Amino acid sequence: MSGSGQGTGQAARPKRADARRNEKALLDAAAAVFVTSGVEAPIREIAAEAGVGTATIYRHFPTRADLIVAVYRHQVEALAEAGPALLVTEAGPHAALARWIALFVDFVTTKQGLARVLQSDEPCFDPLHAYFLEQLVPVCTRLLDAAAEAGEIRTDTGAHELMLAVGGLCAVAGKQPRYDAHRLAGILVDGLRAGATA
Repeated sequence: MSGSGQGTGQAARPKRADARRNEKALLDAAAAVFVTSGVEAPIREIAAEAGVGTATIYRHFPTRADLIVAVYRHQVEALAEAGPALLVTEAGPHAALARWIALFVDFVTTKQGLARVLQSDEPCFDPLHAYFLEQLVPVCTRLLDAAAEAGEIRTDTGAHELMLAVGGLCAVAGKQPRYDAHRLAGILVDGLRAGATA
């Protein structure tokens, strides 16, 4: 699974629209399998989920580490893109913030299985946490600022501390019966209304 020369050449050329769609389908399939079977799931299971052969997986992602990094980045990017879209489609900035935090909870709870892998000696995993912060803190800041400017929430809460708080609420998810991280994160976001200026 080295994929040396051919993979480098492919990476240097812009991908066609159909190639990007195919890669997105693979990443979505891998993400779904990682949630149900863990990141060590057989490649054939991911291929079956995506409806392709295993050779197609290896052509796009020569190693499992390549696939894990791509899935992580793909889902961070989707979460980053959701923030501005929610400001347009939701009833107001607080509703957009609440919906985005719900998506953030989904992301965090389904990524808990990656913790052991991300702490391994693979150097390709090292930049992922920084990438997570670079992509998502500005989005959360924009949502908080919009809600604060509308007078819907208090103004003294930062994006990083809110994301840390929600991450802490998610840490127990799946380990305790009747523990609902979504419900608790919703209570936290509703609590931001206390002290609002409107």
